[in-house]
Amino acid sequence: MVKLEEIKISISERLEKLISGAVVIVLGAALLLIPHEEILLKIGVPLSGVLRESWHILLEASPYILFGLFISGIIEIFINKEKIARHLGPNKFKSVIYASLFGIPLPLCSCSVVPTAISLRKQGASKGATMAFLISTPETGVDSIAITYALMDPIITFFRPITSFITGTVGGIMENILLTKEEKIPAHIERMHGHEEELGVPESAGHGFLAKIKYGMKYAFVDLTDDIALWLVLGIAAAGVITYLIPDTFIIDYFGSGWKAMFMMLIMGVPLYICASASTPIAAALIAKGISPGAALVFLMVGPATNTATIIMVTKFLGKKSAVIYLLSITVCTLLMGFVLNYLYQFCGINPKAVIGKAGEIVPHSLEIVSSIALILLMVLVKTNTLKRP
Repeated sequence: MVKLEEIKISISERLEKLISGAVVIVLGAALLLIPHEEILLKIGVPLSGVLRESWHILLEASPYILFGLFISGIIEIFINKEKIARHLGPNKFKSVIYASLFGIPLPLCSCSVVPTAISLRKQGASKGATMAFLISTPETGVDSIAITYALMDPIITFFRPITSFITGTVGGIMENILLTKEEKIPAHIERMHGHEEELGVPESAGHGFLAKIKYGMKYAFVDLTDDIALWLVLGIAAAGVITYLIPDTFIIDYFGSGWKAMFMMLIMGVPLYICASASTPIAAALIAKGISPGAALVFLMVGPATNTATIIMVTKFLGKKSAVIYLLSITVCTLLMGFVLNYLYQFCGINPKAVIGKAGEIVPHSLEIVSSIALILLMVLVKTNTLKRP
């Protein structure tokens, strides 16, 4: 039975590698055709328009994505999982605060964070701290914060990690208050493993400074790039579709800019699987089409933090009651922070559409082009190597 399950998982993983690799390679190649106007004219106006808009988004985001990946690698070098676990133990309030803070810079998506949380739980992290880590980590990371600054504005860039901290802290505290009994990890979860479980430099990487740097850069520009490449490309492509095909007044006409738009983003985001980096270009495109910053924030937080697979994993890992706390903490806190963000823009008299993406304009155009080509080639190379692996 176990062997059959392993075969199924192996086939599923192989199929996922093939699909994600093919998508990244095809879309990456398509984006590289953008400078050739004669080719664009041959493939039709709508498709060429979408590709052109996607290219412009990629130009603005690429320098910040590469910078975010680099910083992620540096953070990985200095992380010590055992020290983190010690801070997430007995003191229920402090451990929740620490867990929320530790989770903010880590570039882990909602599915890959579960094995990491299980590992921390095995080493003594409280249920509340584990809950806080599970919530705050996928909502943001240094890579997604960098892209947010490039494609959006400083206010949303600041609000994103703050909202991540608040949702994680509230979820962890509610877990400690409502579920005081510390239960053992179920046997089937105890045996669970994953490559994302490792935080920091493993023993096999070596102890020298250069060995650690090499490991950190490999983590950033191979492992992490492999994890986010597909979703990043799809996110940029989706943003290109929204920018080119959706009329400027469509969202305002049908959904408005207040609570209705926020709940629409909530309904879209909860079941959707999308990483924090990939959600950013989509949210930026939606703001450019008239959606409120608060509604965009709801999508930015809920999309990466929740999806059907993660909810099932949290239910198995922490229990049904914890899964309810997990969902309510994310949705309620994010909606409240969305209202606060909208009020801040109104109070300051700022037009979101006027300031969106202005930070990206400070980067020289030549650097944007080099960064975009480098990022595409990096993603294609990483995915090609992934396809070659058994």
